[in-house]
Amino acid sequence: MAEIVVDKINSEALFERRKEVVTNGVGVFNPSTAVSAKGAIITDADGRELIDFGGGIGVLNSGHCPEPVVKAIQEQSAKLIHTCFNVATYDVYMELAEELISLFPHGEKTKVMLTCTGAESVENAIKIARQATKRQGVICFSDAFHGRTMMAMSLTAKPAYKLNCGPFAPEIYRFRFPNHFRYGRGLTYDDFVKREIMLLRESLLATVDPYNCAAVIVEPVQGEGGFVPMPKAYMTELRKLCDEFGILLILDEVQSGFGRTGDWAAYHHYDVTPDITTWAKSMGGGMPIGCVIGKAEIMDSVSPGTIGGTYPGNPVCAAAALANIRYMKEININELGRKVGEICRSRFEALREKCPEIGEVRGLGAMVAFPLVKDGDPWQPDSELCRDLMLACADQGLILLSAGTHKNVIRVLSPLVITDEQLHRGLDIIEQELLKLTNRA
Repeated sequence: MAEIVVDKINSEALFERRKEVVTNGVGVFNPSTAVSAKGAIITDADGRELIDFGGGIGVLNSGHCPEPVVKAIQEQSAKLIHTCFNVATYDVYMELAEELISLFPHGEKTKVMLTCTGAESVENAIKIARQATKRQGVICFSDAFHGRTMMAMSLTAKPAYKLNCGPFAPEIYRFRFPNHFRYGRGLTYDDFVKREIMLLRESLLATVDPYNCAAVIVEPVQGEGGFVPMPKAYMTELRKLCDEFGILLILDEVQSGFGRTGDWAAYHHYDVTPDITTWAKSMGGGMPIGCVIGKAEIMDSVSPGTIGGTYPGNPVCAAAALANIRYMKEININELGRKVGEICRSRFEALREKCPEIGEVRGLGAMVAFPLVKDGDPWQPDSELCRDLMLACADQGLILLSAGTHKNVIRVLSPLVITDEQLHRGLDIIEQELLKLTNRA
């Protein structure tokens, strides 16, 4: 990736300091800085107010610094910051677990373990699945992103995220994610899904012994893969196949959870009950916390001491997450997700009429995105146009992120508490700059 140049004096000084002390391996996804933030607005090192369409990569559904979360952090940090839950048990861990179980019941009885990150949630979910089934194989999908730790990175599809990091975890089998835009040329959506379901069963039987397969892990809506929702009929078949062969279905909701799709969970749109789910990002309102949720008999099949760690369920993070969830209930985060999604989809569909470089508009709820392609061809991703658009938007005060294996997808991850004025202003900037770049202004 070419170096990003920041031409503002204070921001430039900040990036110069970064170059001196921070390894280059920690990438720069957007040329912005931050000094403070509130709601959907970030104030940068030059005093500019930026509209945030990145949301800390999906962490800030309830906005920057929501007051109930700030208050909970302050109060908890004055009482108890850390003991390690394995060493001294404290009630806020269980209180948060009970809140999570009420939102995400997995069958008749559900249990929870808290983690620090989404990748840690995935690592532990796979450990739980393997211990519960006494099997080794794990099925994942093309364009998936499940994290950057070793097992999570093995499950992640994008080679650029794991250059020279192998050897990777064994017994990983990757199937094709049913992406109609990319693979469905000439087929209606319904016919495409029927074909992909046939391919799913064939892939399972031809690629891996299903009776040695512990789990299938998949994002209901792919995040870094470009906001591609799994077709509902495909998810139904996946659940059926897992039941048939005793395979556990793990749904990765790290980016799609807590109102982003217009419901608490993306899987709530699918009428399936997963065996295990993984969570993080917007769970904590900006604090590093995640969890694994699963059917109690599965979660309890794990040998004591084989999962956990030093910091998972940290009291301050747990208190923040608990306050954040209650705040999201109070403001009806799911309704906000539906509203933001409807506005973005409508605006992008209208922009697509003017700009054929937009291949399609897709997503679920407020997980809305569009791929930029050449000649309307899904096999000609226009990564350069996508990058130019991000930089142009940054100049106009909009933080924007790309996605997709080829970094050609523009996605919206704004806080769901964003005002209508801020949302439309951000969408105006995207439209204006894209039309300029494609000589249609």
